[in-house]
Amino acid sequence: MNILFQFFSKRLYFCDPLKIIVCHRTEDVLGALDEVDRARREGYFVAGFMAYESGYAFESCFSHFDSPDFPLLCFGVYRTPAALPRRPHKADYAIHGLSLNITQDDYARDIRTIKGYIAQGEVYQITYCLKFKFNLSGNALACYEALLADQPVPYPVYLETEDFTIMSLSPELFLKKQGSGILSKPMKGTWPRGSGLWDDLQERLSFKQDPKNRAENVMIADVLRNDLGRVATGIRAPRLFEVAGYRTLFQMTSSVTGQLAVDENFSRVLKAVFPSGSVTGAPRIRAMEVIRTLEREPRYIYTGAIGYITPQGDWFFNIPIRTILARRGGLAEMGVGGGIVWDSTEEGEWAEGLLKARFLTDRVIKNS
Repeated sequence: MNILFQFFSKRLYFCDPLKIIVCHRTEDVLGALDEVDRARREGYFVAGFMAYESGYAFESCFSHFDSPDFPLLCFGVYRTPAALPRRPHKADYAIHGLSLNITQDDYARDIRTIKGYIAQGEVYQITYCLKFKFNLSGNALACYEALLADQPVPYPVYLETEDFTIMSLSPELFLKKQGSGILSKPMKGTWPRGSGLWDDLQERLSFKQDPKNRAENVMIADVLRNDLGRVATGIRAPRLFEVAGYRTLFQMTSSVTGQLAVDENFSRVLKAVFPSGSVTGAPRIRAMEVIRTLEREPRYIYTGAIGYITPQGDWFFNIPIRTILARRGGLAEMGVGGGIVWDSTEEGEWAEGLLKARFLTDRVIKNS
């Protein structure tokens, strides 16, 4: 398993692992995480990913889950980062056969169902996902580089194995631990860019002041504050409603911080906060139950976590949104989701999903 991290444009490459820690069943997840912590304590770097469904292992309310065709957890154990790989010589790739795994009518029906749960007081917000399906041929690394050049993001990752490739164009930070400090930046809130400089400035201001997006954002920031508070002290939310601009859209984030033991186990923190509330909704566990009944297939890498752990006990993990999973043979998928609240509309949420996917769909149109 080879992994290229470019968090904040710093390139860090891992290849030729000494060992692969992998599991496909929820009952094996906790033991695999113990192996991850043990490898780090023995002085190794550990890098890899958690699938969204691995989070079922942390809550007794979820039944056993098997994932035979994609790992629930996969981490490589490495002595040290390696020299950077060569960039692809040719941009010889193609994306074709783009389709969705759900019709707009079925999507609208599910949104109405979610709003029924909200009306009954069972949940306040559900992050509901649909998937784009397509075929990817040619050089996957060239595809990743082209997509990243089109829409730079702060937490991109390229990961390849013999069986699949992950291209994560993620703008969302899950967990960053340095020394005793822990930071999470939950993202909730999306808004289209303006057509010109003045229009763009007006749209940014409208987004920052929009009551629906602010309500969604602060709700999820509170989920992260509560979850991190189970394992960390000094929990604060020093920045709320930060707006970041990308080529096709604006996104809203907040920052949640706290203090951990310098030698804190990754597994203990993960049990408290994974999957992130920003990709489930609130309350988190009930939201996950609703998601499992409504979504038509597993999310796999989408909304899980990708990152690395240093021998010193620092961590850096993104949340893999805007992330392509391409399997051997060329079949590929990418999930997009949105936070559904009481004042969400079926048409508005559908349009938001299409907007989030434009970094990919625009590339298909450009190459057609």
